[in-house]
Amino acid sequence: MKAGIEVNTKKRIIGLDFARAWAIFGMLLVNFMVITGAEGNGPPLLKTFITLFEGRASALFVILAGIGITLMTKSSVASQEKIKINTSRILIWKRSLFLFILGLLLYVMEWTGDILHYYGVYLFIAALLITVRRTILIWLSIIILLAAQYLQLTFNAFEGWGGTIPFINYIDFWTLTGFLRNLFFNGYHPIFPWFSFFLIGMIIGRLDLHNKNIRERLLLLSIIITILTELLSKGLTHFFIPYIGKEAATFLFNTGPILPNILYVASATGSAIAILIICLYIAEKYENNWFVTSIIQTGQLTLTHYVSHVFIGIGALIVLNRMEHQTLLFVLLFATAFFIFSILFSVLWRRNFSRGPIEWIMRKITD
Repeated sequence: MKAGIEVNTKKRIIGLDFARAWAIFGMLLVNFMVITGAEGNGPPLLKTFITLFEGRASALFVILAGIGITLMTKSSVASQEKIKINTSRILIWKRSLFLFILGLLLYVMEWTGDILHYYGVYLFIAALLITVRRTILIWLSIIILLAAQYLQLTFNAFEGWGGTIPFINYIDFWTLTGFLRNLFFNGYHPIFPWFSFFLIGMIIGRLDLHNKNIRERLLLLSIIITILTELLSKGLTHFFIPYIGKEAATFLFNTGPILPNILYVASATGSAIAILIICLYIAEKYENNWFVTSIIQTGQLTLTHYVSHVFIGIGALIVLNRMEHQTLLFVLLFATAFFIFSILFSVLWRRNFSRGPIEWIMRKITD
């Protein structure tokens, strides 16, 4: 029985790594598109394709983080021993501080789209919630989502953003007021509502993902949620345009990440879970396939690849003089080339080392 559990655990973990790699690819597409000013500059089919990744790849990334925290602390929580639980919390807090500082360093390097400092705060809060009941996590995610919608309707959601290009420069980020506003309310991945994704990940992490029936139900439910949410979004937008105008209707009922409303979170959650379940299935069925193994190894170095896409990826764009007015086709080709480079690096690195360079530094400092 014990041996069977170990095998299942292994499959479950590599499935998550497989999903992480594709989440990184989606983030590469979106980030390179934004940084090169390529949004909307391409044929309709390509625009539709890349739009599918906007806010979806990041949502999957955060949900995977929530699942990871649950799996990481499962044994200590199950033991119900305060010493073990506190040890897990302290480890999470150390890693959260590492990621928070690393993210701010990237921000100092003018990577204003950073997710790591938000991620660090998510981890810090999540450490307090590893022992709470699943129903509490569900209610917390709903409350955070509703609070976010209230804040967006009550306050100026664009406050702090400036410059000629929308949502690139946050003018008062380095002031206390601006930093907290960005972190909690209207940054790229603010706690309200983005921490809902993390909580959803923690909830999923408590399910038995070895169970075929649970996977099938999750997949079916996630697809239904995504389709119904998208249909509801289109229907409500079309219905309310004559009464409140196109801009207001889009603001309230769109499923894009800016601004992240209730329908966006529902749709992005559905699509993220569907992709996750498909990734778990593929990684389990084709575990020994060389391509799947390469993607899994890439997913095991996601932190390294995230940092490298800022320094190496954007650095290459600067050298190539491709930082402005680019096409979506160029972005697709460049992101794909960078992803292939990341895969090759991962495969070669994992031949000699069990963890990526940034992952190793984090473990060395925090463990």
